[in-house]
Amino acid sequence: MKKTIVSLTVLLASALSLAGCGGGSGSAGANNTGQAQKPLEPVTLEMYQTQTYWTEVQFEQLLAEPLKKKYPHITVHFNEAAKQLKQSIVDKTPIDLIMVWNGLIPEYEDYGIFEDITPLLKKDNLDLSRFDPAAVQAAKDATLTGQLYGVPNMIQLMGLFYNKDIFDKFGVAYPKDGMTWEDTIDLAKKVTRNTDGVQYNGYDPSGLTRIATTLSLIPVDGRGNKVLVNSDGYKRVFELSKQIFAIPGNTPKAGAFKGSAPDRFMKDKTTAMQSTVNMLSKLQTLKDLNWDVAQYPSFKERPNLYSAFDMHVLTISSISQHKDDAVRVLEALYTDEAQLIAAHMGRMTPMKDPKFQQEFVKGVAEFEGKHIQSMFKSKPAPSAPPYSVFYNEAQKVVADEFANYNKGAKDVNTALRDAEERIKKLIADGSPQ
Repeated sequence: MKKTIVSLTVLLASALSLAGCGGGSGSAGANNTGQAQKPLEPVTLEMYQTQTYWTEVQFEQLLAEPLKKKYPHITVHFNEAAKQLKQSIVDKTPIDLIMVWNGLIPEYEDYGIFEDITPLLKKDNLDLSRFDPAAVQAAKDATLTGQLYGVPNMIQLMGLFYNKDIFDKFGVAYPKDGMTWEDTIDLAKKVTRNTDGVQYNGYDPSGLTRIATTLSLIPVDGRGNKVLVNSDGYKRVFELSKQIFAIPGNTPKAGAFKGSAPDRFMKDKTTAMQSTVNMLSKLQTLKDLNWDVAQYPSFKERPNLYSAFDMHVLTISSISQHKDDAVRVLEALYTDEAQLIAAHMGRMTPMKDPKFQQEFVKGVAEFEGKHIQSMFKSKPAPSAPPYSVFYNEAQKVVADEFANYNKGAKDVNTALRDAEERIKKLIADGSPQ
């Protein structure tokens, strides 16, 4: 299997200058016992990712260079291709660090590759008090055991992106921060129009799942595979979603929740508003889209909350032979300097200090004058239950039954009841994929 050996020669002097290297490093203080330490032996660690979270370039900027600065005795081989991890588990090759989406943690628990790292972090003095406590708790909530397998990394940020030209064309005021879903629907009615042969969609919510997890809902609880869809919460999500697409002309040509929502907004430029995850990196490259962003819509009883924690977690493998050095890698990654680089790149960090929010994409010319900080007015909702290995197939069932309800083939109660029965059968058959 081919592995990518990342060069550590790229210097980030300008970025580190922006990060304020003269300030405190936020050191976790691994092995800081106050006693004389033995010289640290050169060591090579193997790092994998379950999906493509970092490119090689991002790895160099966010981890390799800070690591070289703080612990030059450590070299990390970054196995960029996500498919390599499972094969490496089968081949029993060394694995030290794994970056994983929190929703995928239960799937990999079956491989025995994770363990509770709390004792290790305490032993090596990595200070979790510097992290957002809700994010740390969400990392625990994502596991079937409730234990801490890793440290939160990038947290998904969400917003209500809008096309200013469409609002200007129809003389309608731009979206405001603090809107509810109902407010957003009312505003969408004003900008859903067919003009000069072009159908403008007023509002695209981008995905049923995003609305559901705002209420901390998922279809199957990974702990015991209990089916959760036939509930008042999902009923509300179905009914709200149908209201969105009941606006005459607001259903995309591909259908409700179908096709590419980002393309409709960024390429076709026919969507007035889209509530979705952070897409600043894509918007940064667009020169002919007059866009801005407002706070993500919320439910009245859950103000200022968007979808439940959607984040990357950096774990230490249970089979690592270099766990103390793996903690040192975490320490280098979570220095203030490294996390400020991440913030400048447009990655929402898990750190508690508000300066990281204030420095978010600071100095990036393409975002000057944009209401970027509006995205931070909402926080992730409380964690949903841990994902089941049947999550993907269950979500397909939920989407299918919503389509039946949305087109009038079933009433909402029947659609949810049928979804429940179909998912139960899926689980009984034992075929997650």
